[in-house]
Amino acid sequence: MLVNKAYKFRIYPNREQERLIAKTIGCSRFVYNHFLSKWHDTYTKTGKGLTYSACSSQLPKLKKEHEWLKEVDSIAVQTSVKHLSDSFDRFFKKQNKAPRYKSKKHPIQSFTTKHTNGNIAMVEKKIKLPKLGLVKFAKSREVKGRILSATVRRNVTGKYFIAILVETEVDQLPKTDTSVGIDIGLKDFAILSDGTIHQNPRFLRSLEKKLEMEQRKLSRRYEQAKKDKKPLHEAKNYQNRK
Repeated sequence: MLVNKAYKFRIYPNREQERLIAKTIGCSRFVYNHFLSKWHDTYTKTGKGLTYSACSSQLPKLKKEHEWLKEVDSIAVQTSVKHLSDSFDRFFKKQNKAPRYKSKKHPIQSFTTKHTNGNIAMVEKKIKLPKLGLVKFAKSREVKGRILSATVRRNVTGKYFIAILVETEVDQLPKTDTSVGIDIGLKDFAILSDGTIHQNPRFLRSLEKKLEMEQRKLSRRYEQAKKDKKPLHEAKNYQNRK
């Protein structure tokens, strides 16, 4: 069975790579906010929002207007548009709140890029990423599976991390035998479909007498602590019995 699995590592970019990461985060945020604003304007005028295709088709024009958008990974910029579209889809399905503008003051900044033509790869103790090249990372385990995407994050302390999303094969758990039914109840603990009855052990009822005796002892400890004018949290006998 194929499932998606994420591997998280700490990465150690050099000065130039840090500069490019900051630029990619900024460009992704700019594009996201730009199309969010466009979406609101279009909705106000027409009563309908924008589709992912409509936003994506405007990217080339936006890059001509802002040449610096071409300096970073184009897939990361494109992915920010996809994230906006997905966020609106979940909003209309009532799965989350409406998308909000991204702020550069947020403690965690990130961008996501997709795997295509081997642009993301593990090379010994380095990770190959689009535009960034080979970035050093703390390799704590092997990444198993087909790489789908990579998300680079910078936290509030200035540390960098990467989450690699892969598609991997896992063994499927055996199916439950539906030929045997179980009815859980109060009078009887369980009745199987073949008529077998498992009695309710009724643990509380069997221990009620002991519980009653212990509660009387606790009550006596309480009265003694009251007589000695001790706060309950200082009365050792009471606390031990409790």
